[in-house]
Amino acid sequence: MTTATKSLKSRHSEFADSYFQLQVISSTAQNGHAHLQFEKKLEESGLFPLRPQKLEIFQINLGKMCNQVCKHCHVDAGPDRKEIMTRETMEQCLIAIRQSGAHTVDLTGGAPEMNPEFRWFVKEIYKLGVDKIIVRCNLTIILANKKYHDLPDFFKEHGIEVVSSLPFYNSTRTDAQRGDGVFEKSIQALKMLNLVGYGAEASDLVLNLVYNPSGAFLPPSQTTLEAEYKKRLEAQFGIRFNSLFTITNLPISRFLEYLIETGNYSDYMDKLIQAFNPVAAASVMCRNTISVGWDGYIYDCDFNQMLDLKVNHPVQHIADFGKKDIQDRDIIVNQHCY
Repeated sequence: MTTATKSLKSRHSEFADSYFQLQVISSTAQNGHAHLQFEKKLEESGLFPLRPQKLEIFQINLGKMCNQVCKHCHVDAGPDRKEIMTRETMEQCLIAIRQSGAHTVDLTGGAPEMNPEFRWFVKEIYKLGVDKIIVRCNLTIILANKKYHDLPDFFKEHGIEVVSSLPFYNSTRTDAQRGDGVFEKSIQALKMLNLVGYGAEASDLVLNLVYNPSGAFLPPSQTTLEAEYKKRLEAQFGIRFNSLFTITNLPISRFLEYLIETGNYSDYMDKLIQAFNPVAAASVMCRNTISVGWDGYIYDCDFNQMLDLKVNHPVQHIADFGKKDIQDRDIIVNQHCY
């Protein structure tokens, strides 16, 4: 996988169009190769239509602006993306969080820290007394500019759980996926987080890492890979962290472009379908989470957000939250849900 230098949008790629992406993934056949519809798979498992459970988590995208341009990025984020959430929309989110009784707020992007209202928003969420605030930090943002150097201290002060992507425990594979020099900067940032107490055995400051494959294959065993990450990062750099999460790349946005251009789409879909686990589908994030876009529109999950698939409900914007029970809806699914 080579590293992108510009977003799909700035390259005027057809894959920047969510409607085009949906046309590709909604087709159950590619080059004469048929794929079972995800809805049919859910029906076989007795899970269709998929319905929400109690709302526990608000995942909020603060914008598509990012200091990195990663090849696999489902957000199509980058320095050339200027879409960011306004304070007005953040205030609407705060009202909704308070009304909902959700226990967790998960802040993502882009690089959420690049939103000029990021710190104000975190402080206001903290005042609400939610159980957990998560920030999806790409690590390199901490070193991108002097104004971000104190982020570890800011995170500590507000009890933030930091979740950071680290594609591998060496520079070769990490830089290939995320850009030259990313691994070295990530290691420096992890050391800064460790220095203020993140990842320490007796600390309540949680630092979790995320692994996702660099190509058209599924992730290995999470338990095995976590043990290897901990061994290598501790031995080589003295770095500690709490847990490693392995995630599967969804066939949307830049990763979809990669799959189509390399002729791997059909085979990759076969792998996803074969690995589908109905037990896991019963507890997927869209059942206890809503995803709020940078412009305030509401989605079942972060991935539906990037495909512009708004919730199947009369309330579609966070400004209208609370007017009707948003959990009374069917969750929108498509082939990417495998």
